[in-house]
Amino acid sequence: MKVMAKHFSLQVMALFLFYSCSNHGQLAYVTKLPSSLKENSGIATYTNDAAWFIEDSGNDDVITKVDFKGEILKEFKVKNAKNHDWEDLTEDKKGNLYIGDFGNNASDREDLVIYKLPNPEYETGDHITAEQIAFKYPEQKRFPPKKKERYYDAEAFFHYNNYLYIFTKNRANPFSGESLIYRVPDTKGNYDAEYLGRLKTCDDWDTCKVTSADISPDGKTVVLLGAGKLWTLSEFDLENLSESTLKETDLMVRTQLESVSFVDNTTLLLSDEEAKKEGGNLYKYTLK
Repeated sequence: MKVMAKHFSLQVMALFLFYSCSNHGQLAYVTKLPSSLKENSGIATYTNDAAWFIEDSGNDDVITKVDFKGEILKEFKVKNAKNHDWEDLTEDKKGNLYIGDFGNNASDREDLVIYKLPNPEYETGDHITAEQIAFKYPEQKRFPPKKKERYYDAEAFFHYNNYLYIFTKNRANPFSGESLIYRVPDTKGNYDAEYLGRLKTCDDWDTCKVTSADISPDGKTVVLLGAGKLWTLSEFDLENLSESTLKETDLMVRTQLESVSFVDNTTLLLSDEEAKKEGGNLYKYTLK
């Protein structure tokens, strides 16, 4: 009887592990994020045990540090900034943090901006002050453009060698699966974004829109995130990204994945918004 009971317990545990894993597809669950980050939209990492988060439109002008147990460690009010639609976070090698306020669902905004903050790991008090990097897409002539030309929403960017590389979120109808690539300098000012070309992810409206991006610390790997898919670029020229070959990985999950950040050259942190009692979690994923 003891042997049968032990066997039954092992079966139950195996089923539990199977369903726990399958709920998150290929992603390894780390923790539930605080309820105050239900609409998290960007993530950046400085250490191996915590990450910084923002939320998108309609939420406060704050950045929040959360550890891998889901506990809030720090929170700063961002001065000289307004959360019109904060959609991604990235950091540079000097430790500066950048907030992409370029969410633009209807492609009708003329006030796009990236906020540059000092390294939040060393800030004290309850606020942090931003510099503004204002920009526009010179190819956009109408606000909003026709539905078939609505390429100017964005939720993804990364920093590399004094530039911020932006990948737009395709909202054109009919959907083409293409993301436009732009870059702007990383210093305060007002710029025409430099057009670098376009990449095509895939043809499915639900999973193929780019929602976040990052580049590995060694600069050799770029990842783009969608709602359940990940695209990897491992051999590329940043001046000519449109000629890159994308490797697609289906993460086998269909939650609203909004954020991705490299922890090291092969390990990613990802997070999703909470919707219909799903998501609102922090995950890890190791590149194959």
